[in-house]
Amino acid sequence: MSKRVYIAATSQHVGKTTCTLGIVSALKRRGVNVGYCKPVGQEFVDLGDLKVDKDALLFSKMMNFPLLAELHSPVIVGAGVTQAYLDNPSQFTFRDKILYAATELHKQHEVVVYEGTGHPGVGSVIDLSNADVANLLNSPVVMVVEGGIGNTIDRLNANLALFREQKADLMGVILNKVLPDKIEKVRHYVGMKLEEWGIPLLGILPYDDTLTYPIMETIRRCVDGKTLLNGHNLDNRVENITSGALIEQKEFAKLHNLLLIVGYRRLESAIAGIEEISKHKQIEGSPLAGIIINGEGNFMDNFLDDFPCRDYIEKHGIPLVATNLDTYGSALRISRLEVKIHTRTPWKVERAIQLIQEHVDLDSLLGKL
Repeated sequence: MSKRVYIAATSQHVGKTTCTLGIVSALKRRGVNVGYCKPVGQEFVDLGDLKVDKDALLFSKMMNFPLLAELHSPVIVGAGVTQAYLDNPSQFTFRDKILYAATELHKQHEVVVYEGTGHPGVGSVIDLSNADVANLLNSPVVMVVEGGIGNTIDRLNANLALFREQKADLMGVILNKVLPDKIEKVRHYVGMKLEEWGIPLLGILPYDDTLTYPIMETIRRCVDGKTLLNGHNLDNRVENITSGALIEQKEFAKLHNLLLIVGYRRLESAIAGIEEISKHKQIEGSPLAGIIINGEGNFMDNFLDDFPCRDYIEKHGIPLVATNLDTYGSALRISRLEVKIHTRTPWKVERAIQLIQEHVDLDSLLGKL
């Protein structure tokens, strides 16, 4: 029988996919024949004849394997599924689909890494919580949680309850997004509690800014924007945000991969300010990753007909996005944005792999499989 591990998390957006990707890639780089499966998915992509969880699509591209829904994304919980299941559970064969995927994958690979969905209770409505699935697969579990001390220990205790109920083999815990200057303190106190519970601490990943950077396409969708120019550069990485008013006052933290949010009437003066600052600081090219212009009504309909700074924007290939939100509304939405790894952010993939290799005890993890 091949080896297996189930990666779970205390909630969404704590780094489950990041850790899974890092572990899978690190094992591959050690020469391990490793497979991947997302047994239960909620957020899917429809590829015409193929409907799969978006994380399965990411892993197929990053690991270069042919994506088969029945193996890598056997169960999708789409709209209406939960109600239909509650009305008549017998019409669904979810467990059979997961077991079929597992059987086939374990024929092909030395190790299969299963990625969970959301917090441990997600899927309970169809009798496939993360704990249910791990139990079905007879798989040991690695739990990912955001690092801290008190809140982290409380979250772990509550979220591990479902797995304890299923008598799961808790292989260990990975703490993610820990501030670098707090790592040793967190290691001491959380490690102390985990030792009391008999659960190993497999690693602590430091908080890393690069994993939080969105791309312009993500921001465009966040503000319900319309691309006016240079849509081919919507993969540009955004590291800093400023407004037109701050540019004019020369008040900003960093001038690099910058997103400018500005009212369309002030765009010209803001670009003039950018050019002046770039010249003063001897910045080649443009520091702008993208521009969001805002206004009311149908301002964007005729905006492109004639505006003075168009040459600058086209020269540097800066994506120009228009929204009806005002500057504050745009900034507020962007500030609440949860940014995940996906196929258009390869730098995050490489960084995730590096973090796992540097900060997770892979020898211990492999030894427990």
